[in-house]
Amino acid sequence: MVDVSAKAVTERAATAECRVRFPAAVAAQLRQAGLRTGKGGIVETAVVAGTLAAKRTHELVPFCHALPLDGIRITVDWHGERELRIECAVRTTARTGVEMEALTGATVAALTVYDMSKALSHAIVLGPARLLGKRGGRRDFGQVR
Repeated sequence: MVDVSAKAVTERAATAECRVRFPAAVAAQLRQAGLRTGKGGIVETAVVAGTLAAKRTHELVPFCHALPLDGIRITVDWHGERELRIECAVRTTARTGVEMEALTGATVAALTVYDMSKALSHAIVLGPARLLGKRGGRRDFGQVR
């Protein structure tokens, strides 16, 4: 793990997204059902899963620092007729950034959507997953919401 003890404690934030694309018939079925399946509410479950994943990123990614997270916000919205867009925004006051936490939250939320929808089709596609922006540290990147 990188030694960050010489870095200043600053406010840091990152936003990431992951997309979930459904076959047309599955998207129509999910829209009609209010994004609910036999397993329950997809959005609510994905938000909980993504939040838990962001909080435990240091347990999943070997060289990540355990960070005190000040806030996690996950949104799930339709993007077009067949695609869900999942966004995860994470904030902390620490010596290192939260890009990995935002990416982990977004991708695990997407995996949860897949898990809750796979009985309808295995042709669901995840991705791309990408960092939209980060603030704090040596340089800012993109846009943080």
